[in-house]
Amino acid sequence: MKFMAQDVFPYASKQHQVAGGVIRYIDEGPSDEEPIDEEPEDKDVILCVHGNPTWSFYYRRVVERFKETHRVIAVDHLGCGRSDRPSQSEFEYTLAAHRDNMLSLIDHLNLDRMTLLAHDWGGAIGLSTLVARRERFKRIMLLNTAAFPPPYVPWRIAACRFPVLGTAAVRGLNAFAKAAITMAMSRNKLDPKIAAGLLAPYDNWHNRVAIDAFVRDIPMSKSHPTFQTLTDLESALPSLADMPSLLVWGMKDWCFRPECLRRFQQAWPNAKSLEIADAGHYVIEDAPSETIEAIAGFLSETS
Repeated sequence: MKFMAQDVFPYASKQHQVAGGVIRYIDEGPSDEEPIDEEPEDKDVILCVHGNPTWSFYYRRVVERFKETHRVIAVDHLGCGRSDRPSQSEFEYTLAAHRDNMLSLIDHLNLDRMTLLAHDWGGAIGLSTLVARRERFKRIMLLNTAAFPPPYVPWRIAACRFPVLGTAAVRGLNAFAKAAITMAMSRNKLDPKIAAGLLAPYDNWHNRVAIDAFVRDIPMSKSHPTFQTLTDLESALPSLADMPSLLVWGMKDWCFRPECLRRFQQAWPNAKSLEIADAGHYVIEDAPSETIEAIAGFLSETS
């Protein structure tokens, strides 16, 4: 079977049935032939959780760098990447629903000794998953994200929520994902093959259902169902302060701006931080060497 973006992301996906459809995920680790002291399933796990409008492809450098020493799992949320795309009547596409899918996968695979690596919406999804399975996680690594009700909503995001016109732009013109190819970068421009890989899952109206739903799941008021989910998550953040944490931030991100980083630093005063002054929102694409080396150093220091 040929998988999406196989030319630049040569990893086969496994699958797991959840409410609403099948989620697919990359699961790479030390080969059976490699002499290791532990079985692959006993190795530390890096659980990679993506945001919007990316997919597991965003973590391809992490898979390549760490698959010989760790079990690296990168999940595609429902509606994203290689996973199924149920309609919004078949799946809620809320933060809580994505969290529940992550919990289902963790329990199904009996994952333990995990390090969370999360970006964008993946921060809220991953951290709410971690709070529910605290005993199974060892570390936290975050890249330009948030885990609290939004202190602001950039106009470029708010515009995508306009009644009728917002959905027409996001699902009809692919305006959100296409804009991210340039707007989420600051230092560099994406290689055309990488840009094509990021866009590959989102090639028609039907396949953009999750992109639109993620935008509309941003709570603009306390009456929005996800507002309380994020409020509860924010309240839980101080309880994670004793967990080794790494915060890597592209400081030119216009969406998850430096004040989001400061809120994590306030909740986790012992967290290790790397601020990359000229990198944008897609920090692992814009500053790949610094980001990967920061992750490698953090994993080594906390092993």
